[in-house]
Amino acid sequence: MTMVETTRPVTGGVDTHLDVHVAAAVDASGGVLGVQPFATTTAGFVELHAWLETFGSLERVGVEGTGAYGAGLARYLRSRDLEVIEVDRPNRQLRRRAASPTRSTRSKRHAPRCRVARRGSPRPRTATSKRSGCC
Repeated sequence: MTMVETTRPVTGGVDTHLDVHVAAAVDASGGVLGVQPFATTTAGFVELHAWLETFGSLERVGVEGTGAYGAGLARYLRSRDLEVIEVDRPNRQLRRRAASPTRSTRSKRHAPRCRVARRGSPRPRTATSKRSGCC
């Protein structure tokens, strides 16, 4: 019997901030493969991209805030011929009400899971585009 090596499809998600971007990798069923912080520099973008590809065939990356903190990362990923999807932040009022130690972990997992579920905007924002809703 011959074993066929297959590469699993991976979706990335990035929670963007001023000083650090937190990336999560998920498989096709939404299982979290890993979560890792990266610098908001070009070197950090390169590391983030390489890290996501260690989990399998990177198909798309959902990025929160492509019009603000995630703009540079979104440009970098698009320049690598990746599909970049803008994902709206989870509802802020609900996040504030749910003040628990696991709240930030849930937020980091939100973006890639929305993409697995095919929710969110199909294209990142530009200067003239508008947001579309998610989850």
